[in-house]
Amino acid sequence: MAEFISKSPAQTEKFGSELGKTLKIGDAVAIFGDMGAGKTVFVRGLASGMGLKAFVSSPTFALVHEYPGNPPLFHFDMYRINSWDDLYSTGFFDYMDTGGVIAVEWSENIEAALPENSIKVIIMQGKSLNERRIVITEDN
Repeated sequence: MAEFISKSPAQTEKFGSELGKTLKIGDAVAIFGDMGAGKTVFVRGLASGMGLKAFVSSPTFALVHEYPGNPPLFHFDMYRINSWDDLYSTGFFDYMDTGGVIAVEWSENIEAALPENSIKVIIMQGKSLNERRIVITEDN
């Protein structure tokens, strides 16, 4: 387990970048946090750390954004997912077998479906407006 205190969105992105440098094909990053916690900022850092030159934005309405690379990053937003049927319709399970890295925002909505050995990232409000407490654990 690792824990960080971020004082700004730039630091949150930096922590994501450090994790992104370690990711490999088949990894899944499950991100938990309230609205506005910095989940997408963290994924922007993941992409940067993976060496991807992509504009990372929240896939709230698209449900998934694909960022090409070696390996590619598949960025999911499960905010509106409320059932197994909803989850299947996203193609989530198909993406797990495509040879990329998966990052999932709102993982609390699909926790039972997360791959074994997911890297869990929990982002919580800190003591001030821009401060975040980030806890990273591996689910074994």
